[in-house]
Amino acid sequence: MIKHVVCQKFKNKKEATEAAEMLKKLVGEVPTLLRMEVGLDFMGTERSYDLVLIAEFEDEEGLHAYDVHPAHQKVRQFIRAHRTGTVSVDYYC
Repeated sequence: MIKHVVCQKFKNKKEATEAAEMLKKLVGEVPTLLRMEVGLDFMGTERSYDLVLIAEFEDEEGLHAYDVHPAHQKVRQFIRAHRTGTVSVDYYC
């Protein structure tokens, strides 16, 4: 099992909320995406990121298939146009 964790900072809260809704719709659309949790920050501190996603995949091939899937690419394009920062971690569990 692989977990893919991404934190994003956005220009404004509206764009973070839109990105979260788009990400949630990928569940069921991307076959290798087993589960996804998406959350929006409520603290708003200087070290806070606006959005977090935790996605689960069976293996690295599943993560790669998600990465190149057209539906994910569309969401990625939106996020890249509106984010101001990002960090990620991929790990085996």
